[in-house]
Amino acid sequence: MRTVRWLAAAGLTALLGVTAAAPPAPPAATTPGPTPPPAQPPPELDDAEVRRAVDRLDGVVQAAMKRTGVPGVAVAVVHDGKVLHLKGYGVRKAGEKAAVDADTVFQLASVSKPIASTVVSGAVGTKGWEKPVAPHLPDFRLKDPWVTSHVTVADLFAHRSGLPDHAGDLLEDLGYDRAYILSHLRHEPLTPFRASYAYTNFGLTAAAEAVAEEKGVPWEKLAEDVLYAPAGMDSTSSRFEDFEKSADRAWGHVRAGGAWQARFVRDPDAQSPAGGVSSTARDMATWLRLQLANGTLDGRKVIDAEALVRTHWPESVASPPRAPAGHTGFYGLGWNVSYDDEGRLRLSHTGAFAEGAHTNVTMLPGEQLGIVVLTNASPVGVADAVALDFFDIAQTGEISRDWIPLVDAVYQQQADEARSKTDYARPPRDAPPAKPAATYTGTFDNAYYGRAQVVTAQDGALALRLGPQPRTYRLTHYAGDTFSFETTGENAVGRTGVTFTPDGRSFTVEYLNHEGLGTFTRNGAG
Repeated sequence: MRTVRWLAAAGLTALLGVTAAAPPAPPAATTPGPTPPPAQPPPELDDAEVRRAVDRLDGVVQAAMKRTGVPGVAVAVVHDGKVLHLKGYGVRKAGEKAAVDADTVFQLASVSKPIASTVVSGAVGTKGWEKPVAPHLPDFRLKDPWVTSHVTVADLFAHRSGLPDHAGDLLEDLGYDRAYILSHLRHEPLTPFRASYAYTNFGLTAAAEAVAEEKGVPWEKLAEDVLYAPAGMDSTSSRFEDFEKSADRAWGHVRAGGAWQARFVRDPDAQSPAGGVSSTARDMATWLRLQLANGTLDGRKVIDAEALVRTHWPESVASPPRAPAGHTGFYGLGWNVSYDDEGRLRLSHTGAFAEGAHTNVTMLPGEQLGIVVLTNASPVGVADAVALDFFDIAQTGEISRDWIPLVDAVYQQQADEARSKTDYARPPRDAPPAKPAATYTGTFDNAYYGRAQVVTAQDGALALRLGPQPRTYRLTHYAGDTFSFETTGENAVGRTGVTFTPDGRSFTVEYLNHEGLGTFTRNGAG
C-alpha cells in the first residue's frame, strides 16, 4: 500500500531522527567561552572494523529470519572496490526447497529509483538533469500550465514537482498502463512548485520516460544499453516478463494466517523506472562498486562521474528535523540523502511492495562502503534492520538498539493510518435501509479514474466494476446510501466506503478520494 512504502520515501534518517536519544542540553552561557576548536573530519572505518561487521552478518541475517519467518534473503557488501560478502539465505518460495543464492532474482521495488538515476546520469550527463520534461512527452501535463512547461527531470526525480504523495498509484492498482497514468496526472492538485516534497512513483517515471523519448528508445532498452549491459549486470532487467520467466527467482510473500504465503505476483511495469527493476545480489554488488567508484568499474568508465555525483546532492527536504534528535532527511535524485552523527554522507533507499518485497541499499561513500539487502516478503523490518545492524557493528562494535520492531512499527503505524476511520463491518443498529437497487445501478464516469459500472449480481447484491479491464468489487450495505467493499492490490486499505447521492446520480469512493478525485457521475446514457 502507499503508506507501507513510507521509509522508502522518508528514508532511514526519519526513523533515526525519531528514535535517537536526545543530546544533552548545553549549559546556559553567562560569559563568552573560548573559541571552539575547528571541526574534525569524521573518523574513518578501518578494514578491521568493516571485517568485524561482515563476520557477524550471517548471525544478524539468520536471527532476523528466525524471528520474523521471512523466507528468503540475499546480501552483498562492498568495501574499497571489493565484494566482501555475497550470499543467499533461506528459500525462494515458502514450502519448497530451492535455496536463495547470490544469483537469485528479486524484485527491487523502490530501490529501482537510484538505479534509474544512474541510467539517466549515463544517458544525458549533468546538463540533462535540468531539461524540461514536457517537450518529450506531448501527453504529459500538470494542472498548472506554467509548471508543466518548466518542470525538469531533476524536479521529478527529487519529488518537488508539486504532485501529491504517490500520485497515480491508485490508477496502476486499477489496471491502467503507464501511458494512461502519465496523461492523467493533469487532474491531480498541485502544491507549490519546488517548495514542497511529496514522493511520487509516476512523477519520477514521467522524467525517465522523457529521457528515453529523447534518446528514441523505450526506457527498458535505455536502462539495458546504458547500465546493465556495460556493467555486466546480466541478470538485471526493467521488464517484469524477464523477472517472471527467470528460473532462479524469489517469489513474493505476504503473511496470512500466521504464515508466509506466495499469494500475489506484482507486475510493476507501469512504474518500471520507479519500482520495476529486478536484480540479484551479485549484480547489485557490481552496481554498488560502480556507485562508490564514481561511475567506473575495473578502470572502465561506465557512467559520467560528474553526473553521477550530482544524484547524491540533497535536493529536497524529505523529513524536517524533529525532536528529540533533530535529524533532517533530504532527497537527492533517486536517493535518500542524510548525514550521520559523525557528519558522514549516507545514501540509502528502501523498497517495499505490500504484495511481497522489501529491499534496502545503504552507502557511506566517504568510507567506500555499501550494503544491499534483498528479501522476498512484504516489509516487517528485516531489510532495513540488517543494514542498520551492519553499520552499527562497523562503527561501534555493537548493535545500538533492536531495530526490527522499531522499523516494523513504523510500517504498521502508517498502514493503519491509511485505513478508514469507519468500521464498515459493523453497521449501526438503527441504520436506514438502502433504496431499491435500480436507484444505484448504471454507468458512471470520472475524468481521472475512467468509467465505472454499478450492477446487480446474480444473488441480488450490488457490485462495483472499476478499471480498463473492469475489476468487480462486491458491495456490502452499511447504512442508507452508503456501501463498502474490500480493496485489493498494492494500495489496499481494507474496507472502504461507497456513498451515493440520494438520487443515485453520483457516488464517491472513499479511498479514491484523498485528493478529491473519487466522485463518479452517472453517464447520460447509463
